[in-house]
Amino acid sequence: MNLTRINRLLKLLGTLQTGRGYNTEHLAQACGVSRRTIFRDLEALREAGVPLVYSEQEQRYRIPGTYFLPPTNFTPEEALALIVLCHDLGGRERLPFFAAARNAAMKLESSLPARMRERLLSAVEAVQIQMPPTNPLEEQQAVYDQLIEAISGRHGVRINYGLPTEEGEICTRLSPYRLLFSRRSWYVIGRSSLHRSPRTFNVGRITRLVMLEDKFEIPRGFSIERYLRNAWHLIPEPGPDQEVVIRFDKSVARNVAEVNWHKTQRMEFNDDGSLNFRVTVSGVREISWWVLGYGDRAEVLQPAELRRIVASHAAGMCRRYGQGDTPS
Repeated sequence: MNLTRINRLLKLLGTLQTGRGYNTEHLAQACGVSRRTIFRDLEALREAGVPLVYSEQEQRYRIPGTYFLPPTNFTPEEALALIVLCHDLGGRERLPFFAAARNAAMKLESSLPARMRERLLSAVEAVQIQMPPTNPLEEQQAVYDQLIEAISGRHGVRINYGLPTEEGEICTRLSPYRLLFSRRSWYVIGRSSLHRSPRTFNVGRITRLVMLEDKFEIPRGFSIERYLRNAWHLIPEPGPDQEVVIRFDKSVARNVAEVNWHKTQRMEFNDDGSLNFRVTVSGVREISWWVLGYGDRAEVLQPAELRRIVASHAAGMCRRYGQGDTPS
């Protein structure tokens, strides 16, 4: 059973649990499917043990008010963690497509005893998760849902994809293997027929998606970790991995050392308080932007290729911000 049908069954169950009776036409409209599909879904609920009641006279279905989904017992600590996480991650302009998690937290919150709810709400106000800026992916909910369905059902899709740095777009058949949220946006990773190999696509740049009938198999042993190798972020480059050594000035050394930036990092402090940061990466272009973020407080010691990339960007900045120049 794919995720789309599971969500539809849950919506149908929630509608019927209101205690009012509904005919199949109303249920079909509420769920956005045909009456024929609703009949199949109603039968699936019966097979799952849901006590559906049908009134011949009214021609309506309902679930007795005494029937509820099985309760789940949460400790105060568990309830607090869920409410804080879902409020912060599922709120507006937070993690895209997680508004449903926030709605679930609100239901949990409303079902708590009054005294426990007051205590938890006081604790919630004391805890806040500050998410970094994210792509809100407005109007991409349908694309996200279709990708979830395609991955769970192993269906290929055809996508039109806007190129990030060039005009126009490409069209490719994609076998989607995984969805990944990383730093600021959602990405889908899968085999692209155009590139004849696995590729990473930003969900926000998919302008059109069509579900295909043909199926695919995820290669045995595939994992996001193996695909990314030792990429600094999301783009592994061809060729052997390279060891990078960066020296950070004393003023930022402690700040750098406090964070686990990469799974291969090694660090050693020098006598003058500076830091030698070592990491093994599959390609150096992505890490160059991180180095540039530290300005003149960071120096690439190796490899020479990365030194050239950073120096080229620095020279370009000097030209743009030349002494005495002002914006026109």
